Amino acid sequence: MAQTETPGTEVAPRTRLRWWTELPLILLVYGCYTAGRLLARGDVSSAVDHGLAILRFEKALHLNAEHPLNRLFTREPWLGVPADFWYASLHYVVTPAVLVWLFRARAEHYRAARTWLMTSTFFGLIGFTLLPTCPPRLLSAGHGFVDTMAHYSSYGWWGGEASAPRGMGGMTNQYAAMPSLHVGWALWCGIMLWRFGGTRLTKVCAVAYPLLTALVVMGTANHYFLDAVAGVAVMGVGLLLAPRVTRAADLLRARLVTAAAPAPADAGSPIVSDGCQTSAGERIPRQRESQRASAAEPDAVPRDAGDGTPAPAR
Repeated sequence: MAQTETPGTEVAPRTRLRWWTELPLILLVYGCYTAGRLLARGDVSSAVDHGLAILRFEKALHLNAEHPLNRLFTREPWLGVPADFWYASLHYVVTPAVLVWLFRARAEHYRAARTWLMTSTFFGLIGFTLLPTCPPRLLSAGHGFVDTMAHYSSYGWWGGEASAPRGMGGMTNQYAAMPSLHVGWALWCGIMLWRFGGTRLTKVCAVAYPLLTALVVMGTANHYFLDAVAGVAVMGVGLLLAPRVTRAADLLRARLVTAAAPAPADAGSPIVSDGCQTSAGERIPRQRESQRASAAEPDAVPRDAGDGTPAPAR
């Protein structure tokens, strides 16, 4: 027995992705990410309270790695300056570079990887909105943190307010510390390099990049240790939900294509007029049935067959 799909559950066939459709999508997600950071400012006092609560919780669990790293980066410029450049730039360079590499060299894996990254990013925006958190560098001096971005600002393009260019610090949300998408995106890049790189160098970079990024965000006093943990957790949630997001996108595309397609003409359907059914090719109702009935009857001798017809010999 032939199986038929339930209407509305069919999945659209996979189509080849094009850069001119992918680029606006990536820019849209990044625009939402930036806008979310700007809009989720929240109350400064609440953000400070959240930051101090995280710090107290870490100290209770003896997880406070931020202080020794921050003191090291502040004391040693050969560590602090590269770390500031790392924090201010690689987040926005490496991630797009890995996306482009996947699109060109590993196209069969690109869509799943891109969906995973985008899904996780949106969950990170939810964290920024619900839990505005003051980073360690913005706590009062009594808590022992030094803002290395401000401390070494003469070496780079950033100012004393944030990693943004000088004079543009007010355009960034400095209280979007939880979760750390610097760590989350770095983890995504590392996994992509490990799975699809294929060389020893890429595997070394796959391990080093997320680990060094975690050290950098803590040493520059931009994130707590638990911010980094939350960044990893957000990527885990995105990984679990990405297949469902992909299926939902396929289903939506299938329905849009079906709705936009013109209805096919049904040549075999009857034309109904005044209660009479006339099939295609008929001029009058039941014309074809009459023709078939006539063809099925045996040949009958006409009544006037004897008129002018010679009689059979006896």
